[in-house]
Amino acid sequence: MRYWWVNQNQTYKHEVRGGFLWSPKRNNGGGRNQFYDNMMLVRPGDVVLSFCDTMIKAVGIAQGPAVAAAKPEFGSAGSQWDNDGWLVPVEFEVADHPIRPKGFIDELQPHLATKYAPLQSTGNGNQGVYLAEVSAGFAQVILGKLGWSLAAAAVSEPVEAVHDNQDNEAEAAVRGRSDIGPTQQQTLVLARRGQGVFRANVRLNERGCRLTGITHPQYLVASHIKPWRDCTDQEKLDGCNGLLLSPHVDRLFDRGLISFQDDGRIIKSTHLSADVWTAWGFDAVATGGVFNAAQRVYLRHHRQEVLLR
Repeated sequence: MRYWWVNQNQTYKHEVRGGFLWSPKRNNGGGRNQFYDNMMLVRPGDVVLSFCDTMIKAVGIAQGPAVAAAKPEFGSAGSQWDNDGWLVPVEFEVADHPIRPKGFIDELQPHLATKYAPLQSTGNGNQGVYLAEVSAGFAQVILGKLGWSLAAAAVSEPVEAVHDNQDNEAEAAVRGRSDIGPTQQQTLVLARRGQGVFRANVRLNERGCRLTGITHPQYLVASHIKPWRDCTDQEKLDGCNGLLLSPHVDRLFDRGLISFQDDGRIIKSTHLSADVWTAWGFDAVATGGVFNAAQRVYLRHHRQEVLLR
């Protein structure tokens, strides 16, 4: 995980609401800019500290790497920037009580880089900075003042993006195997997406969504209990390693925001917003029903390795 400081004086409301960072690729004169080049170094799970009007107002988690993108709809902001740029998807959480780093610059000074630092030793912002890398110690001081920790920031949003990367790497490994033929490779890859033989096997074990009660297959996702990336070939296709879930329930389960006890009782992660659970009508749902012995083995893995604590 890396940590970044972004100056958003002109674009805060656009980037935080829109869930992204954007910069030109080059300076107005066509030259390189380290603070723009840094966009290419961001990876899913990185922490982004949003600075605007002398205050840290939000903290974001990068959801993916930079991609080439035209300038978003900034209105009058950034009219001098070139249209060709980089976009990094970032999900932000706005701070309940923004903080002013200048007020505790003495605590930050030991963590300031000697080059490309976003702050001067006085606590004033360095002009011309867009995206600057900061140390874990620097980020810890900022997050501590906000009442957050690095661990809490790490699990707030990036898990899905990090796992997507891991799944992509695992899929590339499957496609590159020489010990199995192309048919088996395709069978395993389709299983990642809840399709093919895996979906058929799950439907032989499951009748409908455990929370919504929906039984129409066209509205349900075949979701692995033990994540596909962590499975053996047999486990990737095992129907007992899957549940048929409504898409929004699949999202909660896949991200470790809910799980199940062996007896079917629902476990809710502390990271699951209560208002989301209520809005989706699940307050009255206490159990997902009975699981067979093979499913319980996979659920144990899900509780231990996937459920966010």
